[in-house]
Amino acid sequence: MRIGIIGLGRMGGNIARRLMRAGHECVALDRSAEAVKALAADGAEPAADVAALLAKLPQPQVVWVMLPSGEITEAMVAELAGAMRPGGVVIDGGNSFWKDDVRRGRELRAKGLHYVDVGTSGGVWGLERGYCMMIGGDEETVRMLDPILAALAPGAGEVTRTPGREGRDPRAEQGYIHAGPVGAGHFVKMVHNGIEYGMMQAFAEGFEIMRTRGDGALPEGERFDLDLADIAEVWRRGSVVSSWLLDLTAIALAGDPKLDAYGGNVADSGEGRWTIQAAIEQAVPANVLSAALYARFRSRQEHPFGEKLLSAMRFQFGGHVETKPG
Repeated sequence: MRIGIIGLGRMGGNIARRLMRAGHECVALDRSAEAVKALAADGAEPAADVAALLAKLPQPQVVWVMLPSGEITEAMVAELAGAMRPGGVVIDGGNSFWKDDVRRGRELRAKGLHYVDVGTSGGVWGLERGYCMMIGGDEETVRMLDPILAALAPGAGEVTRTPGREGRDPRAEQGYIHAGPVGAGHFVKMVHNGIEYGMMQAFAEGFEIMRTRGDGALPEGERFDLDLADIAEVWRRGSVVSSWLLDLTAIALAGDPKLDAYGGNVADSGEGRWTIQAAIEQAVPANVLSAALYARFRSRQEHPFGEKLLSAMRFQFGGHVETKPG
């Protein structure tokens, strides 16, 4: 397929590269001329603006928007909606608020266009590992996009098959699902990120407890000078808490055992807050996820080791750079 990609940042550029590796053609647009030039060197066709990008796409025009959530994405979707031919497809692969997706889907449908929201997980590792995707949109459009989605997904790999899945949608085992109508993809990704907050916080608190066990205020004989890098490494191998987040923790600690390179000022990108708002709307207790969100608020005032580990994990999986306290 031939697809337009708007937004060539940490994930957008690599999404285009993975698609091109699979034989798809990409038309690239970004406000950074250097980003466009770099992707053109890898085989993409550059575009100077939205009109030029759309002119290079066949019917139905398909455009993947990979921009920060909020006003930037809102403006781009509106521009595309005013310029695309009927039958075109706008894909938002960022982390938009799912209720915005529902509204946009309704607005684009009135113009004869299709809107698909793709919750995309994979961070800076996605080019090689693939992207786990949670998709919202109408069935016919999602099926039409399947060659693109299958190319981006990680595939079954070496993950052991889950018993009892016979007869179920095989796409889930490939690393992507059609979650439901417009908005469902980003809703599922929102909860995914809320859970991620909780898992990261659990690792941060556990490693903080182990690190401070060597403090001189504790009784002699009850203090342990624990090697956190080795603990992370051994937990990766056969432990019930093994996970990709633990893998990234081990990488960070092996390279910087005291995490001196990290400030511990941990941002929240929106999904954690939205998950808690959904829990409140639905009267669902979310004790752990709420506490993890509040811990990120606290990290902007205090910077213990645990918050530095959160910063390290965010950098490892998403390239998020935190500023050290001045």
